Amino acid sequence: MPTPINERKLANAIRVLSFDAVQKANSGHPGAPMGMADIAEVLWRKFLKHNPADPSWHNRDRFVLSNGHGSMLIYSLLHLSGYDVSVDDLKGFRQLHSKTPGHPELGYTPGVETTTGPLGQGIANAVGFAIAEKTLAAQFNREGHNIVDHHTYAFLGDGCLMEGISHEVCSLAGTLALGKLVFFYDDNGISIDGNVEGWFTDDTQARFESYGWQVIKVDGHDTDAITQATEQAIKETTKPSLIICKTTIGAGSPNKQGLAASHGAPLGDDEIILTRDALSWTHAPFELDDEIYEAWDAKAKGDVQQKNWDADFEAYKKAYPELASELLRRLNGELPEDFESQAQAYIQQTQEAGGDVASRKASQNAINSLQPLLPELLGGSADLAGSNLTLFKGAKGIETDADGNYIYYGVREFGMTAIANGIALHGGFIPYVATFLMFMEYARNAVRMGALMKQRVIHVYTHDSIGLGEDGPTHQPVEQLTSLRTTPNLRTWRPCDATESASAWVEAIKSENNPSALIFSRQSLPHQARDSEQVANITKGGYVLAKEQGELQAIIIATGSEVGLAMEAYEKLSSNGIGVRVVSMPCAEIFVEQEASYREDVLPANIRARVAVEAAHVDYWYKFVGLDGKVIGMTTYGESAPADELYKEFGITTDAVVDAVNSLV
Repeated sequence: MPTPINERKLANAIRVLSFDAVQKANSGHPGAPMGMADIAEVLWRKFLKHNPADPSWHNRDRFVLSNGHGSMLIYSLLHLSGYDVSVDDLKGFRQLHSKTPGHPELGYTPGVETTTGPLGQGIANAVGFAIAEKTLAAQFNREGHNIVDHHTYAFLGDGCLMEGISHEVCSLAGTLALGKLVFFYDDNGISIDGNVEGWFTDDTQARFESYGWQVIKVDGHDTDAITQATEQAIKETTKPSLIICKTTIGAGSPNKQGLAASHGAPLGDDEIILTRDALSWTHAPFELDDEIYEAWDAKAKGDVQQKNWDADFEAYKKAYPELASELLRRLNGELPEDFESQAQAYIQQTQEAGGDVASRKASQNAINSLQPLLPELLGGSADLAGSNLTLFKGAKGIETDADGNYIYYGVREFGMTAIANGIALHGGFIPYVATFLMFMEYARNAVRMGALMKQRVIHVYTHDSIGLGEDGPTHQPVEQLTSLRTTPNLRTWRPCDATESASAWVEAIKSENNPSALIFSRQSLPHQARDSEQVANITKGGYVLAKEQGELQAIIIATGSEVGLAMEAYEKLSSNGIGVRVVSMPCAEIFVEQEASYREDVLPANIRARVAVEAAHVDYWYKFVGLDGKVIGMTTYGESAPADELYKEFGITTDAVVDAVNSLV
């Protein structure tokens, strides 16, 4: 059955807006928007539940453009369907401070659900959206009240499927039976280097069927076939669906369609003239018929959909007032009113209880105490729950309990982290994920993306140094703390005992616009004595743990397991008449944000005799000790041996700290 001319014209509006904007910017990727225009027209006009007047409506469908280089596709869709994205915004594509940056960026463009650029992470975020929807629905929906009920759709390309993260997350999505997750694969056979047959010959259908997905193949330019496939995907409620759409990249361009030439460069003025002619498009750049806007406008339909949901929610509120109030609190990202007081009481109890404990165990104690206050905590670990100690009393895996609160991610560090970003973006949960600090490297780019998007995701990293011992240098982190600390907007905590561990957890939970990395030890750490002011000052990232006896002559700065070592050095130096203080620095990023007067009180500028000690790479700490100070730490990889022997082998000892201070005083 031939495609009706009006639908083709509506899809062509996407094509023209996309190549015009790319041409004006003299930069961008016209091929994917032109090739996926027919798929986008079907999904957005016939199926997508959304309200352009309220992009944050809780029960909207989520749409993710994982192949984010084709960003003019989503910008065209947002403009056409009535979002606050104007023609001038399209003309400002890829320009400074515009609403239309080179790749979709969260917070720049109304209607963009997540930042997509690094290929594959968009589909991982989409899996996170689908997990959040399914779990939240199980926790809050009641018979006759499906108040959490939406789909997650994602567009993806060959590059997304070549990235290893696609295997991690799509495998898990099939296992979790995410029936409201629908992917559209732009199977155009082209990447930047040309025809992918030379390097990508996977049987994608068989691959996804082995994951437990429903797979449908269609002509990506046949709107009737796309419509039927989407209907079939929506009807399948026990499996996620992959719709493989065979398309032509740059469709409509007489000389560049089907070629890599249309992938990542403007078509060129001459080719645009030919393409307009081929599409029977007579309008000037960025000009469209009123009938096109009328056909695309989704505001009226979206308003009805949202009002219907509002009415349903009012009925739900009358039937289940406490559940309704709790759902709104969680969706709005608000903490319970009594959380702060109860959390502070727990921190104080931890300080009073004392006792030596591994900080990973102190972390588990904190989760056990805080999770009952926060049902929105959705935990998970990459197959190391017994080592990370992330399981808590009452933990229920979502793979067996739909309304659960814990995710067994399997050995999928990268996928786990990007999924957690999606869960946070969806709303209703505060996700935490865990692995060994060394294996943060597998997840590094997803950690960065969470920081870029300012999402409240809590990364639990244990086995934090050579102190993990016999597993050796493959498992012993050295440079990872520096990498995390130099990531903008990420807060990295390395607590020294149970009290600092509890404080770190509380601050991470309260940190609405920052992800946090909580770094915990395998080995037991000594409890440190503190007064109430010192306990309060933990939240400032750095504070004086041991004050000098007499005139201040030197400062020791330490974190985590090395704070105990610094305190031993303090006792020796003080007994020898050296006026030294110990500064515990559990979160350097927060410390440097404090007022100058506080920082000066803790680290007086006139005291140049400074020694930092941490069983990690030394370079980071020169910003605090200066070039004339000393840093005791690692400059090489570790070795396989018991922890005590390793600390001696690498010169991270009490005597080394004492000698360093004496050499500077």
